[in-house]
Amino acid sequence: MTSIARLKVTLDEVTPKVTRRLEVPVTMRLSRLHTVLQAVLGWTDSHLYQFDFRGVEYGIPDPDWDYHCVDARHASLSRAITDSETLSFKYFYDRGDGWTHSIKVEKIEPAFPGLDYPFLLHASGRCPPEDVGGPSGYAEFLEILADPQHAEYDQTLTWAGGPFDPHFVDTDAIDRKLLDLKPRARKKAVF
Repeated sequence: MTSIARLKVTLDEVTPKVTRRLEVPVTMRLSRLHTVLQAVLGWTDSHLYQFDFRGVEYGIPDPDWDYHCVDARHASLSRAITDSETLSFKYFYDRGDGWTHSIKVEKIEPAFPGLDYPFLLHASGRCPPEDVGGPSGYAEFLEILADPQHAEYDQTLTWAGGPFDPHFVDTDAIDRKLLDLKPRARKKAVF
């Protein structure tokens, strides 16, 4: 039986807090962890990403951009934890907007028999919209939407696709996204 890592993920520098607790196999490749984080946080996977374990960067190497890193498609979470000797690391998404996530491995333990992973345990705070301009742009976005008299209210509301509640997390949608990421053989339901 494989082991799982319980992760606490916090989006840095935003209010209200955006946090997720989830469990993933420790053998998961970092490229796959990126996909899982996109699903549980609510990002759209439209930008580059990078993990940083004590200065060792993992991502997708891009020779045209002169970006040197360890290939996340060939590095597991357990290997990165072991090599860095740390249970805390950073996940960067969309360097232009500057989203930084702090990730803490709260525990590593045997997987629970019969439970499919990855598994969302808790979610609070809605993910900011893509391309809102990073933490400062998100704060301005929320400020505008909190004031219907603001000169940019209607334009911002339209851009957001309608009302935006920063506290609402659609955990059912997250669970559906995670189900889509699970191995096909495990998705077959018996009725």
